[in-house]
Amino acid sequence: MPLPEGVRAVLLDIEGTTTPLAFVEEVLFPYARERLEEAAARADEDPEVAAAIGRLRAEHEAERRQGGAGDLPDFGDGAPYARYLMAADRKSTGLKELQGLIWRRGYEDGSLEGQLFPDVPEALAGWRRDGVRVRIYSSGSVLAQELLFGHTPHGDLTPFLEGFHDTRTGPKKDPESYRRIAADMDLPLEAILFLSDSVEELDAAREAGLRTALAVRPGNRPAPASSHPRYGSFTELT
Repeated sequence: MPLPEGVRAVLLDIEGTTTPLAFVEEVLFPYARERLEEAAARADEDPEVAAAIGRLRAEHEAERRQGGAGDLPDFGDGAPYARYLMAADRKSTGLKELQGLIWRRGYEDGSLEGQLFPDVPEALAGWRRDGVRVRIYSSGSVLAQELLFGHTPHGDLTPFLEGFHDTRTGPKKDPESYRRIAADMDLPLEAILFLSDSVEELDAAREAGLRTALAVRPGNRPAPASSHPRYGSFTELT
């Protein structure tokens, strides 16, 4: 089954869409969690880490001023607050930036390798061949996205992707975020198909005017009933 008529671009979520949940939850997150203190200790010598810690500090201060939760930790070197955010599965921009910097070392030394569902590389190549533009939109940082697609068993797949969006574009459950992406791509909203395993994200994208499709992948949590078309494989869309 080809892409829906009129679709000229595909916007992809990562976790549970291009990549198994287990890789993110059982490999990437523990890897970062175990190295938070080590990363925070590099802030004095690494400007990128210092910038991520600075963003985390600003988020912590804003949360403290707003009353925060009763278990809000002291900021310290940033690691306690980062660990707190990870435990709460918060989509913090500072945390995502710090995680990306931690993962970069892992990808570069070979201890991490990006995992994708088997149909993803072929689909990316097919869309490129057919002139379909493809971008990624994930709560993980742009750096983390580039690393995952740049270090796969299939080689570097980033040439098939024209761009990446993270929480700096806006929350994934906010329709305005999808309008910003369409404007950045200079495409009509209805010319973009957004694929995600999250019904709430798809609802926001559809409210904005995008076409939507629910990714039904092995290992995904059961999705609530919705009217979004369901696809078990990207081969159905190439």
